[in-house]
Amino acid sequence: MSGAKGKFLPFLQVLLLAFSSAKAFTSDAPCCILDSNFGEFCPTTCGVDDYFQKYQTRVGDTLWKIEKELNEIQHKSTLTKNKMKTIEEFNHDVWINFSGTFNETFQNVEAAIAEFERFMNNRNLELRRLENNFKLNNEMITDLKRITSQLQDKCTKPCVDTVQINENPTGQDCQDIAEKGAITSGLYYIKPLKARQQFLVYCEIDDMGRGWTVFQRRLDGSVNFHRRWIPYREGFGYLSPGGNTEFWIGNEKIHLITQNPKQYILQIDLMDWAGQRRHAKYSGFKVTAEEDKYRLLYGMFLEGDAGDAFAGYDFGDHASDKIYTSHNYIQFSTEDFDNDNYGGNCAKQDEAGWWMNRCHAGNLNGKYHKGGRYTAKEFGYDDGIIWVTWHDRWYSLKETTMKVMPLQKYEQLKHTGQQEQFHIQRGDSSFK
Repeated sequence: MSGAKGKFLPFLQVLLLAFSSAKAFTSDAPCCILDSNFGEFCPTTCGVDDYFQKYQTRVGDTLWKIEKELNEIQHKSTLTKNKMKTIEEFNHDVWINFSGTFNETFQNVEAAIAEFERFMNNRNLELRRLENNFKLNNEMITDLKRITSQLQDKCTKPCVDTVQINENPTGQDCQDIAEKGAITSGLYYIKPLKARQQFLVYCEIDDMGRGWTVFQRRLDGSVNFHRRWIPYREGFGYLSPGGNTEFWIGNEKIHLITQNPKQYILQIDLMDWAGQRRHAKYSGFKVTAEEDKYRLLYGMFLEGDAGDAFAGYDFGDHASDKIYTSHNYIQFSTEDFDNDNYGGNCAKQDEAGWWMNRCHAGNLNGKYHKGGRYTAKEFGYDDGIIWVTWHDRWYSLKETTMKVMPLQKYEQLKHTGQQEQFHIQRGDSSFK
């Protein structure tokens, strides 16, 4: 607009100069001489002068107004240009600030979208797993319905107990049952002299007529012997007609059997992981009442190629090792009923209930370490099924059996068996 004004103002100045010059040549002579050669109107210098005279003032005012308006337009254009420059600078600053925020926001939105996509993928995988589980559950339900139907068919028939229990004869112990005619090993009911009611035991009856009452058996590690006081008092595990299950008959039952006026012999049968078998026998075996914490008592070690671990063992750790690890006159301990002579808790350390001293040289209720060998580095304590007068304390035995019978009857049958064996040998030799 300022350029237009610059071109237009000189033109206005020329017009004004023309008006002022025309007025200067004004005269009193007629301003127009008509000449028919030029038509009815004949603009001459006088006519132009009249025109300028008539319109000069009005045109001049108009031109000055136009100039004024042009000046205002130029001023406003300058203001507008300045404002536009200010707006451009502001927009530039805003864009710089906004672009950083926008990029950060956009990145956050992209991250949120990616997280949502991962979430949806995980949910889809979970849904597929649930669908598979649902399908498997339906299949299991179908199988259970089929099994239930089969069981219902079987239950329409009278149930027959497949476990054979010999209800007759009964006696105070398994030797008493053998003397009453029982010749096969299996499950029998006995009622010791001071027992209030009979209870089930496994009787091992041999060809010589000896009836052993079995109160402990380890075979395969299927039963956990890490128990508290009450289970050891009442008994745990499983009795079976074939004697092929693990169990502890219970301290109270062992006490009732051995408090009989008859003296009992304890035989311990052991087998290692190589299949070798050994045994140990103790006379005068007895377990006292619960008031005395089921204390172990025996008269003497009779014989046995497994050795006398109950007498303790000199491990070379301390001068009193043999005394600290002996078991005669020792009370029974479990992790919740610590009756040992050790400052700590032997039963808790070795995870077994046993006649713990400080702690033991033999522990047939220890942890079942398959394969036999285990280490102090791995387990910390000699907590296996141990009989150190045969294998060292870092060897856990595979099978154990603890059983009792009246000592007098054992000696009698042993003497009879020796005589029979002697006669058989003589007969063989005479036949030859």
